[in-house]
Amino acid sequence: MQAIGTPISGTSVLPHLSRRLLLARVGWQCRLPSRHPLFQRSLASASSDSNSKHTSRPEEKGPISSASSDAPGLKSSSSSSSSSTTTHQSSIPPDWEENPNLDISSFKQLPSSTFGYNQHMIINDEFKEALRQILWQFRAPIRYAFAYGSGVFPQTASASKGASTVHPHASTAISSVQGSQGKMIDFIFGVSYTQHWHSLNLQQHRHHYSAIGSLGSSLVSRVQDRYGAGVYFNPYVTVNGVLIKYGVVNLDTLCRDLSEWDTLYLAGRLHKPVKILRDDPRVRLANQINLISAVRTALLLLPSDFTEQELYGTIAGLSYLGDPRMALPAENPDKVANIVKYQLPNFRRLYAPLIENLPNVAFHDPRCHNSDWMDDPDTNATLAQDLDPKKRGNMVRRLPRSFRSKLYYRYQSKFQIPQKEFDEMLEESNDQDPTRVKKQQGSTFDQRVASDRREDLTKEVKRAIKSTVQWASATQSLKGILTTGMARSVRYVREKIAKYREGRRKEREKSSAETKG
Repeated sequence: MQAIGTPISGTSVLPHLSRRLLLARVGWQCRLPSRHPLFQRSLASASSDSNSKHTSRPEEKGPISSASSDAPGLKSSSSSSSSSTTTHQSSIPPDWEENPNLDISSFKQLPSSTFGYNQHMIINDEFKEALRQILWQFRAPIRYAFAYGSGVFPQTASASKGASTVHPHASTAISSVQGSQGKMIDFIFGVSYTQHWHSLNLQQHRHHYSAIGSLGSSLVSRVQDRYGAGVYFNPYVTVNGVLIKYGVVNLDTLCRDLSEWDTLYLAGRLHKPVKILRDDPRVRLANQINLISAVRTALLLLPSDFTEQELYGTIAGLSYLGDPRMALPAENPDKVANIVKYQLPNFRRLYAPLIENLPNVAFHDPRCHNSDWMDDPDTNATLAQDLDPKKRGNMVRRLPRSFRSKLYYRYQSKFQIPQKEFDEMLEESNDQDPTRVKKQQGSTFDQRVASDRREDLTKEVKRAIKSTVQWASATQSLKGILTTGMARSVRYVREKIAKYREGRRKEREKSSAETKG
């Protein structure tokens, strides 16, 4: 195997090599060493985020450190940099997916000390601290939290300077990041006990709730847990002078969606870069399953050779398949393209370490030899995947359980498999027996699915995704009218329609410019 950073000879004959030989030769050329500055910064960020919930309130004991060295689950950047120069992937057990324990309670129980570091995006320290200060305004206990969306990660060119007209009294840190085009900041709060959390929050922030809050925390929690995707949103509320929207979800619901894809509502949000502000070991493990499942699903939809933008665009678009908002004039039609375009380095941080550990896909681009390629937004590296039916069958077998079942049923109908034979096959692929560890190897059926014509496989996978997303997304949207109130619902729809029209306008301007050119 060639040393890291050594150019690969004979690139001119790559098209004539077998896919397996190609992957064997180029599979590790983009590996990120543990001494790489990006790895160290990610470790420091993850350490700080996982330790934040164990830190005293800032008004009591000063500001939270941006890189706490005693954070659970991850070594500090200083200790990591003094370690050996082996790549960080070597510490991840190759069989961590075979029998993941989602009942863990400590970061020390994760498969390795650096497990899941890729989930922690690096943002401006002052901005991150301002977001954390918002969390401290809630007395109800928040076990896991992340901020997401265009209010945190821009989906347009750099914002213009000036005071924001959206936030009543935003801090300098938020104003400097968002500029004059300030946007509402979206949060998701993971909680242990839904009713208890809403009981405390109703006492402190009754004005955050619609009229349904008058009926008590018991009804609020039932509405949250029993309908839609299990999330209760309170939009257009001001906390610390900042306009925010926050969704509350039970940790069990969150981990189930991340590991099984029963709705893809929250799993899909975490397919994109988010800023984790409080971490939890169960969620970190479940989300790593979610992210690697997104890569496998995208690979089933992509050809043998593709670019990063095609890969990340496919991943980012998964949860929008079947979303009713995309079929109505209520969402920017270029939303997915903009997310990837302006967040390419963050997508790379999120997925490159996972790609490096998959045996059937690899980067094969000479630009990956550049020391700063991970942070370069202008690099759109190329990748190749092995289309061997056995390896692709293994990918099908390792898809999230709920989603995989939907895909299986679609192919039962297509292949006209008798019900008894199909039931026996499902029993054989059952992952629910905790008393035995089953190697997740693709069966003959999995290989047959993976070997289907690319056009047909794409159609069936997308239909399975749509059937997963459609109902949960539609009912969650309808639930929003009840939970947010009519006035705020109308405001939300108006803003979405405005984004749609703005996207259409830019699309027409772009087409006009291309025609003139």
